[in-house]
Amino acid sequence: MTVLGLGIEGVDVVRYLAAHGATVTVSDSRSPEELSTRITELEGLPVRFSLGGNRVDDAVSADLLMVSQGVPLTLPAVEAARERGVPISSMTRLFLERCPGIVIGITGSSGKTTTTALVGAMFTAAGRKHVVGGNIGVGLLGLLERITPETSVVLEMSHTQLETAGRSPHIACVLNVTPNHLDRYEWEEYIGLKLRILQGQQRGDIAVLNLDDEVTCAFATETPARIVWFSSHRVPNGDAAAYLREESLIWRQGSVETKLLAVDDVPLRGAHNIENVLAAIAIACSAGLESDAVARAIREFQPVPHRLEFVGTVAGVDYYNDSIATTPERAQAGLRSYQEPVVLLLGGREKHLPMEDLAQEAVERCRAVVCFGEAASLLDEALSYASGQSGRELPIERVETLDEAVEAANLHAQKGDVVLLSPACASYDAYANFEERGEDFRRIVRSLAAKGGNQLSRSPRRVG
Repeated sequence: MTVLGLGIEGVDVVRYLAAHGATVTVSDSRSPEELSTRITELEGLPVRFSLGGNRVDDAVSADLLMVSQGVPLTLPAVEAARERGVPISSMTRLFLERCPGIVIGITGSSGKTTTTALVGAMFTAAGRKHVVGGNIGVGLLGLLERITPETSVVLEMSHTQLETAGRSPHIACVLNVTPNHLDRYEWEEYIGLKLRILQGQQRGDIAVLNLDDEVTCAFATETPARIVWFSSHRVPNGDAAAYLREESLIWRQGSVETKLLAVDDVPLRGAHNIENVLAAIAIACSAGLESDAVARAIREFQPVPHRLEFVGTVAGVDYYNDSIATTPERAQAGLRSYQEPVVLLLGGREKHLPMEDLAQEAVERCRAVVCFGEAASLLDEALSYASGQSGRELPIERVETLDEAVEAANLHAQKGDVVLLSPACASYDAYANFEERGEDFRRIVRSLAAKGGNQLSRSPRRVG
């Protein structure tokens, strides 16, 4: 058997296949040096490594080709295997085929990890047997031995995992669908990948959809499952829904409304996070969790790293890490989460997404913007144009690295301000992933505090 791609999924698949008696070939375009950590994780297993390229021979000679998420299905090796009749599968597909538990799947252009983590916390608070995995950074096949028919399985599912999924979850949630990954997919193609989470559902299943998102609203006609809506702007129709009314989060089942908690009790910044919380409520309550446990889990929830994560306060300025914001729309959501003046850090590798709305909002809301990395000139151009159109002169800095960006932000920020890394771009010009970029941001902020002789406070300032 051949495993294509040695990331988290690839390691999970190799371990599972080897444990079931398979001899495995690992094919990856990266070098042994780049994959040294992953290779070490597989020591002692019957694995042959074919690295430095995805060779057609490794794919067409396999009994089964396991393709990791993110590996294009248009690769010559994959297409050749398909033409030869080699079965093609993935971690997600194999897991869904073999999982005996009740699967809850969560997808969307943004908010997946926070919502998945919230639902997991709700199951923990309710004392219900469950596991959490998928795109949240946990391989699935290694979880199978812990799963019984009574286990609830909470999965974060990316569009690339859905591309090969094969089956739909019993409870499937689509948080939102907004332009993303247009450097690789056409818009309609991307929408179609998100829709796949619903297309295998049956009448006894549940689809949790965002009433405030135009695309997800249209998905309601694409599944025979029962629709459960969530909304932060209106009270949905239907037998069951989660919504915001008079600054309270409410779950309605039939004619019974239950107020779970006030908006002020939610420990997450931003209107987008209220939407994520409402989605989690709709999922958890649809799964039969008690409202008290759901509310308690929300109150006690800790933000997921790299998602408006407070890093520290240096000289009266709060630094926040929102490295997950790899699209302009997500950066806008981050920016809207703060009432304080913001010095915004934008940069990385652009994804061929429109920047105009973000640029306009940055001009209106920011004290200054620092552009860094490969997309710095493009971002500078968009911001300068928006600044000229608005008549407001926005200070814009252009630098090469994230280190230089933080240094520049420090010069612009005043006591009481927020410095926000919400880059609106992918990390791949300088980092392996957004997590690595966020970790580097933490390091730089700590270094800034040390150089300036300032104490790095670990508690955010209270505003208002």
